[in-house]
Amino acid sequence: MPSSSAGPGVAYVAGTFDTKGHELTFIADCVRTAGVRAVTVDLSTTGAKSSADISAATVAGHHPEGAAAVFTGDRGSAIAAMTLAFRRFITSRTDLGGLISAGGSGGTALVTPAMRDLAVGVPKVMVSTMASGDVRPYVGPSDICMMYSVTDVSGINRISEQVLSNAANALAGMIAHHRTPSAAGKPAIGLTMFGVTTPCVQGVTAALADRYDCLVFHATGTGGQSMEKLADSRLLAGIIDISTTEVCDLLMGGVLACTEDRFGAIIRTKLPYVVSCGALDMVNFGAPETVPAHYSGRCFYPHNPQVTLMRTTAEENACMGVWIGERLNRMEGPVRLLIPEGGVSMIDRPGQPFHDPEADKALFDALERTVVQTANRRLIRRPEHINDAGFIAALVANFLEIA
Repeated sequence: MPSSSAGPGVAYVAGTFDTKGHELTFIADCVRTAGVRAVTVDLSTTGAKSSADISAATVAGHHPEGAAAVFTGDRGSAIAAMTLAFRRFITSRTDLGGLISAGGSGGTALVTPAMRDLAVGVPKVMVSTMASGDVRPYVGPSDICMMYSVTDVSGINRISEQVLSNAANALAGMIAHHRTPSAAGKPAIGLTMFGVTTPCVQGVTAALADRYDCLVFHATGTGGQSMEKLADSRLLAGIIDISTTEVCDLLMGGVLACTEDRFGAIIRTKLPYVVSCGALDMVNFGAPETVPAHYSGRCFYPHNPQVTLMRTTAEENACMGVWIGERLNRMEGPVRLLIPEGGVSMIDRPGQPFHDPEADKALFDALERTVVQTANRRLIRRPEHINDAGFIAALVANFLEIA
């Protein structure tokens, strides 16, 4: 996978040259004027010839079933196939310095999956008519720069000329002034944190800061994805996944859900991995009126006017224990699962609103029943609360043991 450590390289200007050729050529010319090499890539699915340096047929040839799978004559299947072909094409480039495109909803959906496949740190700029709305489906956990086109990407006028040249110069500047990570002397590790596990994560980072560059991710759905994106990009030396709360929202319909691929990067990379049960006692919703009606009568806690927390039940916890345990069983690298029997969040203590020992026990027992322990994969029960000093010390000791 092309990574930011490769240094300055070529700017790839990609898009549908049958409809956006004039605009994409303008971007490439601006990049070259800024002193950066540029290569144009056609992603059209009509089969028409274009002025691009790399033809649509060449890109389509990267589809697993060949170019014929792209040029089907059916717009929907052709675009889906070209999207896959371009993802395989762009990640095969060894001279990639950055990627830029411009388009509407179709062009944005066509190019951004390939941008997300690139490592964090590789410059990515998408000029889009969709950039003023909800861009999460396009950006995901990546560092894509979305720039609103203001006018449609249709011709060079007094507005588009300025917007497109700004985007081109931004990409050229990122490529020309590539920065080597300042903390390169220390290996980086990822940690997940939620408000109710903050003391734990802060204690762990303080204990490891002299040895590691500690990157903390807010477990808001996208946060976990971002951490795993760095793992897949080979930018992490290990992970201490303290706050796995995103699983609650995935399985119970909360608003801060992870994807089905949660833990997938650890399975793929075999990184040293310490994991715990932080905030698995809560599902996140918006304001109280947004909570689904079928959850009426449950135990709720108003975190703030915009966030309502719902306590998970023993049944839900047992389901989560199995879901997480089955994924841990697929990990072949060194794994340590630490269970805090004293509680999994700030509000899961005696006297606090989410204190429910029976619900916690259902989670812990399901994990212990499901996780297949080996010499490399161990489950460790601890008597402390997740934010207690003893539990923090145990997390640190277990990570240092396997890292």
